[in-house]
Amino acid sequence: MLNRLFQLDRHQTTPGREMQAGLTTFAAMAYILAVNPAILANTGMDKGALVTVTALTAALATVLMALLTNYPIALAPGMGINAFFTFTICLGKGLPWSEALGMVFINGIIFLALSVTGVREKIIAAIPHSLKIAVTCGIGLFIAFIGLQKGGIIIANPNTFVSAGDFASGPVALCLAGVLLTIILVARRVPGAIVLSIAVITLIGLFVPAAAGTKVTQIPATLIALPNSPAPVFLKLTFKFLTSWTAFSVALPLILTLLLVDLFDNIGTLIGVTKRAGLLAPDGTLPRAGRALLADSLATIASALFGTSTVVSYIESASGVEAGGRTGLTSVTTAALFLLALFFTPLILIVPAAATAPALVVVGIFMMQSVVEIPMDDFKIAAPAVLTIFAIPLTFSIAEGIGLGLISAALLALGLGKPKSFTTVGYIVAAVFFFQFFKIFPFRG
Repeated sequence: MLNRLFQLDRHQTTPGREMQAGLTTFAAMAYILAVNPAILANTGMDKGALVTVTALTAALATVLMALLTNYPIALAPGMGINAFFTFTICLGKGLPWSEALGMVFINGIIFLALSVTGVREKIIAAIPHSLKIAVTCGIGLFIAFIGLQKGGIIIANPNTFVSAGDFASGPVALCLAGVLLTIILVARRVPGAIVLSIAVITLIGLFVPAAAGTKVTQIPATLIALPNSPAPVFLKLTFKFLTSWTAFSVALPLILTLLLVDLFDNIGTLIGVTKRAGLLAPDGTLPRAGRALLADSLATIASALFGTSTVVSYIESASGVEAGGRTGLTSVTTAALFLLALFFTPLILIVPAAATAPALVVVGIFMMQSVVEIPMDDFKIAAPAVLTIFAIPLTFSIAEGIGLGLISAALLALGLGKPKSFTTVGYIVAAVFFFQFFKIFPFRG
């Protein structure tokens, strides 16, 4: 039954490998169960309810993606978008979180319309193949950077922006050991290398001292707990911003920003993960892209109804791909673990950053290997691609990295006197990014 439903033989995989990959993806993104509620709670939302809706929306959206596309891609409330929801819409503009949820819902409706009409798919097709490869590499650098930052190997510095962390401290030393262990296990082709490394580092963390006399891995007071009720945030979205032009003029640029960030974060993730899984067609097109974007649109609407910020495809899905995941069975496994986590949240949350960060670093290395597919000896192709690769991690945004790459590719085509070498849709999208970057939208609040 599993073979027929997920076409396992066609993708040369097995149920065991797919489930192991789903566990790997879940282990890499389980942090969202703690981080998303912590960020959104700043708006006044109930933190306990947020833990529940984070898991529920992640599970629902991931199953939708699996059944509609058979891709090994997991979804959950997006990092970055949750910060925009909290610190820009609610705290910055002073809008209540219920209104912000209403904006997420409108964003989802627009997404659904664009997906059904095929506009979003045309936008993906408008991205040159070299830029799609660049997005894969840029996301790889981004993932690695996040891993290094989460592990304390790289820290902020007011003079140089970033610098090396304290390698002598227990958590950082353990993270470095985790990176080395994961690299060795992967190089030796040990099955389940990433999951095994996470488990080993978590166990070692029970004995490694951290700050204030604690250990890197904390023993929870209880292993099992009943899920919190989602009632405080479930179906609490409101739409007062639609009742007057003044309110709508404030809401419109916020909705447009949600639209742009969500659209290109998802496109970037879809391209990056499916490319690494070998699911992109030889010409660089994404099969079943329409279905993938439909799943994402429905997930966005569901996230607003459940009571959380926008659900997006997760770049951490690449860790499951590297563990052998090739079909939707990987995603279904991840979704099941999110539901199971509702009862084992205390146990899940003991996995420290020192254990998950090495997995992100190694996945980043894997994804950077695609750079050899970009013809670097052709400068007009290499320039936009390299700018995209640099911009994604350095702006800390997949969307902005793609935007800079598209703008540079469009301007280069015009500057070379070959405007037809770039697509019409590509020019339109590049122009939208240009207007967004320089804040010249006509309906700014």
